[in-house]
Amino acid sequence: MPQSPAWTRQQLLVAFALYCRLPFGRLHRGNQEIIRLAAAIDRSPSALAMKLTNIASLDPAITSTGRTGLKGASAADRQMWQEMEADPDNFALECQMAFMEADGLEKPEVGDLEYDYLDRVGEDRVIQTTARVGQNFFRSAVLAAYSGRCCITGLSVPALLVASHIVPWSADKHNRLNPRNGLALSVLHERAFDAGIITIDENMTVRVSSNHTARNDEFFTSSIASYDGVPIRTPRKFGIGAEFLAFHREHIYRG
Repeated sequence: MPQSPAWTRQQLLVAFALYCRLPFGRLHRGNQEIIRLAAAIDRSPSALAMKLTNIASLDPAITSTGRTGLKGASAADRQMWQEMEADPDNFALECQMAFMEADGLEKPEVGDLEYDYLDRVGEDRVIQTTARVGQNFFRSAVLAAYSGRCCITGLSVPALLVASHIVPWSADKHNRLNPRNGLALSVLHERAFDAGIITIDENMTVRVSSNHTARNDEFFTSSIASYDGVPIRTPRKFGIGAEFLAFHREHIYRG
């Protein structure tokens, strides 16, 4: 039986993009998205699904809980994972561009792919198209990691969910697209998190600032204050960067 050709970098980028986009429980050959993208990159659904589970075997958030992918991760898979950890933003953009090409989606012009928009966010001249590519990747990766649910409330209505940065976009140009710098939150709790009304402690528990306790406000009490001391739902992939949460507690939280 002839051996399958080695995976190209472009094929691996699509596989990593899919791994970021799909919840852990959907990495199987019957998934329609896997079937569609496998055809686009000239691989079988079984081969692509196997590659995804090999990638999962490299994810500490997967292996630390006793879950395992397959054990056949290649040297190229490991190298790609190391690239993702070393430079998450540029790797995310490269993955998203490969995914868009494979899925037949319109890509930005070549001249927009220098990634220097990362240094210009907040200024007047922002490369909007490339920024949108990165933001779409970040949202997909974060929401998939949390299985499409708010990590505080469990809300699962997509229109009411936000992929929230732990360290704000403007404060860390190297981790703007890093899924470990993201939380899946409801729109309300995302605003509370950004305002420093709530944070997450070292034990992955919600803390509500006593400085922002609203007296005689039943809605605030039931929707925010009541979650003080409640453990969050941790992501099933990637994990949360402890260093990002420490930054939030020190610089944003108003406890």
